[in-house]
Amino acid sequence: MKAETTAQHDLVRGIWRENPVLIQLLGLCPALAVTNTVANSLAMGLATFFVLMGSSLLVSAFKRFIPHEVRISAYILIIATFVTIADLVLAAVVPEIHKALGAFIALIVVNCMILGRQEAFASKRPVSRAVLDAAGTGAGFMIAMLMIGTVREVLGNGSILGYSLFGAGYEPWIIMILPPGGFLTLGVFLLVLGWWRGRTEGAQAQVRRWPHGVATRRAA
Repeated sequence: MKAETTAQHDLVRGIWRENPVLIQLLGLCPALAVTNTVANSLAMGLATFFVLMGSSLLVSAFKRFIPHEVRISAYILIIATFVTIADLVLAAVVPEIHKALGAFIALIVVNCMILGRQEAFASKRPVSRAVLDAAGTGAGFMIAMLMIGTVREVLGNGSILGYSLFGAGYEPWIIMILPPGGFLTLGVFLLVLGWWRGRTEGAQAQVRRWPHGVATRRAA
């Protein structure tokens, strides 16, 4: 039987150990499509964070009143409500970014990361734990979006948040702000992360074997 997680684990795991983009490979459509600039990445990350927090809170608070047979429909309705709020706020506050994000704001409704957290966690835990889980997962998604967006904007435009970094003589890598640039950037991140995790796990395995090796040599 799987051990019960702690509240701290609920908050931290989505940021690193179970990062939705870099580890679970969820929410890849916005991660590849709208991360051509840091501003777009931040706006999508904040919108997704808001939707995930709000929907997890409501699902956890009203889980006893939602019939099991219609739970998925109810979750989607709750998620769609918060997506609509996020869409209207972005349109009012940052209309240019809202226009750049286009249909991907509405597509938050079908983001499997959000629906998955409602089904797997929020519907089975108290409100406080559901909110912590949503905060960690949302923060992990936002961090991954900003990492990808920063690399793509710096290389593709030679700027960050619209401010030039390399001067007029810089030749932008146009491919980085096009769809292939999203795949390339994500692939590099996954490659580096896989290498680092493999090296870390190998070092930990060696440490676990070390006392046994010492005892064997001493006996000899």
